[in-house]
Amino acid sequence: MTADVHAPELRPLGVDGILVRFARVLSEDANARALSFRSLVADAAITGVTEVASSLVSVRVGFDPERTTREIVTKAISALLDTPTATDLGPRRQWRIPAAFSPAFAPQLQEVATLAGITPAQAIADIEATTVRVIAIGFAPGQPYLGMLPDHWNVPRQSELTEGLPRGALITAVRQLIIWAADAPTGWRHIGQTAFRVYLPETSQPFAFEPGDAVQFQAVSDTDFRAIQQNTDTNGGAICEVLR
Repeated sequence: MTADVHAPELRPLGVDGILVRFARVLSEDANARALSFRSLVADAAITGVTEVASSLVSVRVGFDPERTTREIVTKAISALLDTPTATDLGPRRQWRIPAAFSPAFAPQLQEVATLAGITPAQAIADIEATTVRVIAIGFAPGQPYLGMLPDHWNVPRQSELTEGLPRGALITAVRQLIIWAADAPTGWRHIGQTAFRVYLPETSQPFAFEPGDAVQFQAVSDTDFRAIQQNTDTNGGAICEVLR
């Protein structure tokens, strides 16, 4: 067990929740354990459990107090924590998403590359070569936190906020990427642009991503990207492959 990953902690969370925490700080190992445990609890279909939601290093298990008790749910999830299958089984789905990285669509790519000690071309190559995972969803509906990029991408957030970015903007900080869900200010830097919608409220499954999904980005020319923007038949030209 690494220094930043501990034995799972179980804590009460409100009147209808239990928090299972795998670490105090983010690491790939802790996040993988949280994602795996989320899937394990969801698949177990524990009576009275109404929600299983993962964050970066923890899982919230919500329950209906009229159908079960905290003690019963705690006992059930404690048993799952002791099972040998409580390990990362890998992503269930893999996405390939086109992105534009020219200055017109990536106004802060040069700045981030300089902070990372690489060229913009190397930065794009890093992004294309790295398969990131959906390590959490939050802040805005369906908005994914994607990680982790190589160590030299440990670039801090800006000291000031950038006013609203366009939906689908690819932004970065602290070895993570986000596909921006909606027009809102951010301290993360804008390094690319997709036409991908992470939130689809008109559909039966409004969140495009699920925690643990794998994501790869494919650099495209401005011409091809503008064509993708005009095509409403696909979600930003993205392809989703079911792995298991």
